[in-house]
Amino acid sequence: MADPTAAPPSDQTTAVDPRTGEPMATATPAATIIVCRTSPTKGAPELLMVERSSQMVFAGGAVVFPGGRVDPDDHALAEAIEHDLDPLDAAARITAIRETIEETGLGIGFVEAPQREALARARAALHEGSVFSDLVRSEGWQFDLDALSAFTRWRPPFNEQRVFDTRFYVARCDGHDHIVEVDATENRHLFWATADDVLGMAAQGKVKLIFPTRRNLERLAQFGSFEDAIEHIGQFPPQMIIPFIEERDGQQHLCIPDALGYPVTSEPLNRAMRR
Repeated sequence: MADPTAAPPSDQTTAVDPRTGEPMATATPAATIIVCRTSPTKGAPELLMVERSSQMVFAGGAVVFPGGRVDPDDHALAEAIEHDLDPLDAAARITAIRETIEETGLGIGFVEAPQREALARARAALHEGSVFSDLVRSEGWQFDLDALSAFTRWRPPFNEQRVFDTRFYVARCDGHDHIVEVDATENRHLFWATADDVLGMAAQGKVKLIFPTRRNLERLAQFGSFEDAIEHIGQFPPQMIIPFIEERDGQQHLCIPDALGYPVTSEPLNRAMRR
């Protein structure tokens, strides 16, 4: 097995802004997972959302999908298991699985669903600083990385202190006996809602959305089922999205490229919560 303390391979694939040619800030690799479940009362799938603590530097107070930065140990785990994925993609999927356990208590992306008690032990140990690969070995868990489907990838070019190169995945989770609850550290609230519902809550000022989350929710609101989402991914294979600022009708807008599956591709900059 690879040394979990070794530096991971670089995921810095774009050194300059393709529109301006200006150097971009070094990005931190990250991963997030859009967990979908069938709603008993609504046609569209419900999504697992977490509201971040207002004290957090990144996306403080915003509603986001579970996720976080890729750790060296995630790369070590990816090297130790069999898969046919790109190594950086595999490590990011493990990150998404690990962060979902840590933030919500939900265990997905395994060959066999972990037992509730085992997940509770692992979650508590992660909060205390334990290494995920040690927990995986001690519990005898086996990953099913194909349970996660690559959805998109976002990397802002802005030269700010915290810039993340984030891979987004979608996964189905209908039946489980896990206790799903907020971690009460980085996050302060957890809930299931359809994409339309979350957008409606934002319109009413009940929740805050950062620019990537809003655009992805608008895209997800097009789907009536998880199968629709998978079919859509086949039509619009994931590409790295680099937002840009453009003046339109005398007003600056934060934009993303067209023809990537997003029904809304711009927002006035003075209304956009970028992070």
